[in-house]
Amino acid sequence: MKTETKLRIAIQKSGRLNDDSIRMLKECGIEFDNGLNKLKASAFNFPLEVLFLRDDDIPEYVEQGVADIGIVGENVLVESGAKVKLIEKLGYGKCRLSIAVPKDVKYSGIKDLNGKRIATTYSRVLQKYLAKNKVKAEIHEISGSVEIATGIGLAEAICDIVSSGSTLFTNGLKEVETVMKSEAVLIGNNKLNAAQLRIVERLLFRIRASRTAKRNKYLLLNAPDNKLDTICKLIPGMKSPTVLPLKQKGWSSVHSVIDEEKFWDIIEQLRDAGAEGILVVPIEKMVV
Repeated sequence: MKTETKLRIAIQKSGRLNDDSIRMLKECGIEFDNGLNKLKASAFNFPLEVLFLRDDDIPEYVEQGVADIGIVGENVLVESGAKVKLIEKLGYGKCRLSIAVPKDVKYSGIKDLNGKRIATTYSRVLQKYLAKNKVKAEIHEISGSVEIATGIGLAEAICDIVSSGSTLFTNGLKEVETVMKSEAVLIGNNKLNAAQLRIVERLLFRIRASRTAKRNKYLLLNAPDNKLDTICKLIPGMKSPTVLPLKQKGWSSVHSVIDEEKFWDIIEQLRDAGAEGILVVPIEKMVV
């Protein structure tokens, strides 16, 4: 009896990408039990096995083939130096790796870091950034709470992940340099076989359909027939809007798909063109 090929995907067992990664897989219609303290779970309805690992371990495990693919922060991937394939940027977990100094320190530019001690968990990335900018600083590689390094006299600056900046503010720091921007990425082993690659393509199809749906909304409105051409040009949709006659003579219902970010730019134009009863509805999945 032939054994079904399964793909092993590594995701964070805890941390900032854990919830979003699980949510993304479930939005793709993949069902699995991610109960408390589980380290491995098989999907019920897709050839996928989920491994819950430390984020720092994921690039190495994917490179070694312990996991076939993995979801990890781009910052962690670059820092690891692992020889893996970056398959897809996933659009969530966005943050930046930044250098910060105490708020009361005068800072005029990156050259001010010459001769300074910088504490970080990301020594590889930081070293390349400093070398690129011809800055010679002493890097202290630490783990844990990097933000306290300046407060206890370990360093004059830090380099750490920043999302909102609130943690820096709380610890009396200000952001002065952006080393790199990061988001969650899907990575893969370089030696996946044909069967595994087919499963990756199936997974990517679902991921992209779900992401496209989030960026777009279904738009419905009523329009006077003599304004249809103008209104349809404002909302071209995937190919063209759907126009259906209303019972009230001289009016039609217009249906289209629109990028949510663009909607607010054209809402006044739609209204000025005579559109009425405008509805914006979420799309669960979208295949283009």
